[in-house]
Formats: sequence, C-alpha cells, structure tokens
Amino acid sequence: MKYTLYIGLNDKDTKKQEISTIEAYKLVAREACRLVDGATIFEATGYYKHEDGTIVIEQSLRCEVFTDDRKAVLDLIEVLKRLLNQEAIIMQSEQVYSEAV
Repeated sequence: MKYTLYIGLNDKDTKKQEISTIEAYKLVAREACRLVDGATIFEATGYYKHEDGTIVIEQSLRCEVFTDDRKAVLDLIEVLKRLLNQEAIIMQSEQVYSEAV
C-alpha cells in the first residue's frame, strides 16, 4: 500500500505556523523512520476554505509511505498531530505494486 499524508503546518490553536518548515520536515522524517521505516517528503502549499468562507493558505508537507502496516501509519499520524498541534492530517491510501530493485 502507498499512503500519502497531507500535513498542514499551521497550529490548530493559533492558526499560524509556529514550527518552521525545516523543523517540521526533520520531525516528520524522524518519526517516519521510527514508526514506518521511512518516507518521501515534499514541501507543498495547502489551500482550503473554513466553514465561514475564509480562505486559508498554509505551508504543508506531503509524506509518502509504502507499507502494508496501516496501524503503523495511523500511529504516525497520531504522533504527528500531537507534535505539530494539528486537528487532522489527511491520509490517502492506494493499492500499488512497488519493489526495491
């Protein structure tokens, strides 16, 4: 399975980025290596609309993980939500064929 995590970097309480993108990148890499044996991480810009119509633009990380261990990915998400003070992290999953050659 390939899991893609979309991780916004704005703090859920202050609504602004409290941890630098570089520090967040290091944190995600460390936890991904610890919990799911690694990941590929990209910088991205997220756009979304609040219920009140306010448009939010935030620095985000896109993290791709290849594993059959869904529970480990969910554990990673919970750790990252706590460390980055996030309300939610989007998880996309898809069945893929992959191999290290």
